[in-house]
Amino acid sequence: MDKLEQIRADFPILQQTVNEEPLVYLDNAATAQRPTPVLERVRQFYQTDNANVHRGVHTLAQRATTAYETARQKVQHFLHAAAPEEIIFTRGCTEALNLVAATYGRTHLQAGDEIVISVAEHHSNLIPWQQLAHQTGARLRYIGLTATGELDLAAAQQLINDHTKLVAVAHATNVLGTINPIQQLAALAHAHGAVIVVDGAQAVPHMPVDVQALDADFYAFSGHKLMAPTGIGVLYGKAALLADMPPYQYGGEMISAVHQQTSTWAAAPYKFEAGTPNIAGAIGLGAAIDYLQTIGMAQIAAHEQQLVAQALPALLQIEGLTVYGPHDPAQHTGVIAFNLAGLHPHDLATALDMEGIAVRAGHHCAQPLMEYLGVSATARASFYLYNTAAEAAALVAAVQKAKEFFHLGIGEIK
Repeated sequence: MDKLEQIRADFPILQQTVNEEPLVYLDNAATAQRPTPVLERVRQFYQTDNANVHRGVHTLAQRATTAYETARQKVQHFLHAAAPEEIIFTRGCTEALNLVAATYGRTHLQAGDEIVISVAEHHSNLIPWQQLAHQTGARLRYIGLTATGELDLAAAQQLINDHTKLVAVAHATNVLGTINPIQQLAALAHAHGAVIVVDGAQAVPHMPVDVQALDADFYAFSGHKLMAPTGIGVLYGKAALLADMPPYQYGGEMISAVHQQTSTWAAAPYKFEAGTPNIAGAIGLGAAIDYLQTIGMAQIAAHEQQLVAQALPALLQIEGLTVYGPHDPAQHTGVIAFNLAGLHPHDLATALDMEGIAVRAGHHCAQPLMEYLGVSATARASFYLYNTAAEAAALVAAVQKAKEFFHLGIGEIK
């Protein structure tokens, strides 16, 4: 059994048929599947260690707290953060970004300030800044794209100026598969006294990430996209910034002392983790990180690039098919968005599902990008560490089959 076969054996969900065809799961940008070691670690916690954290002196509480804080340390080392106190557990990337907008944003921005984001952002990294601009009187400005679907760095250099207080961009985009130049954007933001917030949801599961090397002020990601349970996410923030920010929510766990009329707050990260956290989710996230590190993030990135190098040129050879984003596999994550002329992407996705191939179709929570591209929706295939060359070939063959079926006059769907 080769290494890829060993990996696939860890994912029971992949060992099934859909519509009487072997499942080819290519919706990894939406959520990844979970390997048996992650499932077993969560089960073990509930069966042997289930207790609340930080609040008890009994043995189960101590074991739960140790496992929870060990998971925080695993995330710290995975991201190469300076200290575990810079790691905040959230419900996901969306909550992490909202936390920054609601705390740092509301206390640091005012009328006349500017927020700079890209037109390719997921709604989670767009709406919080849009609403923050409405609330503070700040101005929201957008970086456009080059003809090849990359962030227009020359335009960014013009947009980011001394009025800019915050820059928010994805490390890797969820539709185009573009990897953005975070180090350059961070340097540009910092040169003008602004902070940079990075949406790492599509990067952390797929490539090595070093938040200190990137010089990101804030970096957010979701656990479920890297094979952890749903409902767990992470916000990294530089310690000095976190220390200066007010709490996001109020209640138990996040306090230092409470009196009838006044309260004081715990230090970061605990002042941002009000109430009972997703303990099992954090522990599952730690297990997922352990699993990924046994394979190697550089190896995962190389594997996905090989699959894109196989699938992307073949898709581009299909007459009537448009691929959005870079056509160079070396500039891509494992995400490929495309449309087939004459066929709505929902119908294309349904046709692929009949072949056992799971892809996403829709606006992918990126409606401003769809407007920018002049389309209402796209189909999107996204690869991960357990996908194979045979599955990449199956995707291309199924798209070609759908094209031939609908163009034979059997029934083109408008």
